[in-house]
Amino acid sequence: MTALLNIFWVVLAFFVMEFVAWFAHKYIMHGIGWKVHRDHHQPHDGPLQRNDLFIIIFAIPSWLFMQFGVMGGNDWRLYVGIGIAIYGAAYFYVHEVIIHNRFHSRGKITNRYLLGLVKAHGNHHKRREKEDGECFGMLVVPFK
Repeated sequence: MTALLNIFWVVLAFFVMEFVAWFAHKYIMHGIGWKVHRDHHQPHDGPLQRNDLFIIIFAIPSWLFMQFGVMGGNDWRLYVGIGIAIYGAAYFYVHEVIIHNRFHSRGKITNRYLLGLVKAHGNHHKRREKEDGECFGMLVVPFK
């Protein structure tokens, strides 16, 4: 039973993070954090962007949950932290590799869902400035 409960915490944290990411993208990255996020919406040549700082910022809660979970005897916080970390890895892969092809390693996309992700994110990037756009999430995209 304990293993199932631990899996539950990992899965729950993963799915909750989609909504946390949506909120953070819409209200923090396109709000007070726009100076850091802006270069992600502009053409750039280098391998790094200021926006990459958000990787560190979003890793902190995962690390803290895992740290305090281990200190608490491997309690639920450890598994929430693991779920957040898995979401972060998935976000990195989907956003950087599949959507932006940042490492030029992606082949042709034929999967309908993945094509939808790329198209939705492309619609989001039509806006080069701070104003509200659409499609702030990563895994959940409009059906249209």
